[in-house]
Amino acid sequence: MSTVIYAIAPIFALIFVGFGLRRINFPGDGFWPVSERLTYYVLFPGLLVHGVAGRPIQADSLPLSGGVLLAVLVVALLARLVWPLFKLDGPAYTSLFQGAFRPNTYIALSVAAALLGPDWMTLSAVAMMSMIPAVNIVCVLTLSRHGSGGGGGVRDVLRELAKNPLILACLAGLSINLLGLSLPRMLNDLLDILGRAALPMGLLAAGAGLRFQMLDGCKRSLVASSVLHLFVLPVVAAGLVRLFGGDALAVQTAVIFTAIPVSVSSFILARQMGGDHQLMAQIITFQTMISVVTLPMMLIILT
Repeated sequence: MSTVIYAIAPIFALIFVGFGLRRINFPGDGFWPVSERLTYYVLFPGLLVHGVAGRPIQADSLPLSGGVLLAVLVVALLARLVWPLFKLDGPAYTSLFQGAFRPNTYIALSVAAALLGPDWMTLSAVAMMSMIPAVNIVCVLTLSRHGSGGGGGVRDVLRELAKNPLILACLAGLSINLLGLSLPRMLNDLLDILGRAALPMGLLAAGAGLRFQMLDGCKRSLVASSVLHLFVLPVVAAGLVRLFGGDALAVQTAVIFTAIPVSVSSFILARQMGGDHQLMAQIITFQTMISVVTLPMMLIILT
């Protein structure tokens, strides 16, 4: 228990440092969007390629992959079923929907690095490769149908997935791994240096994206999305991975990638595609705050 808490505490402390820096306007409003793009398109891909290349693929990859993917689809269906209970309009529903399962990979990778041991990156790559395409497809299609701004169809979703730097980096690392290749020493060292900056920069950016606002009568949908994401999703994922024959490390990975709060990028997507971005901001902030308690609790209970 103490190991989990001590591993997670510095991660959330860094998130709140990012929030504090944004509040005092240091180093300036223009810094955070640029730093987030740098982290997303350069630092995190470097971390993933370096971490996955040359590491053996675990035998429990299939139970982990199938468990987290099916868990996302189950909770997406549950979010659709509870929609009528809250009498939300379409844009507000899309925010509840995203909040129910879209993961913050910055936090997930940081927790994985702290808890999963030497194979943390390979396990993380398996989880992300299983979740990210499905999450993006169902979220974009839902916003296309129920958001006020409309959006692209399946072709546009697939085009965006083909350009997703995290997916491309995972594929590159796994391909190098499966082909038995090794990175040139200079390139390997370069990716190592880039990767070291990825996690702290990602966590600071996550904190800078928090927005504290009045709840404005949306408490029920905010709580519903958080219960689905922070409690139901990890329980379903852990159960499915065990059902599929995954070992303890696979279960722990599944919980880490499903018990984390919703991604800050959900706010950007909601604003671009006509979702209720104000509700989305509240869900992001609320989940990030309470996951300080719920994430270690789920890890202790389920693993």
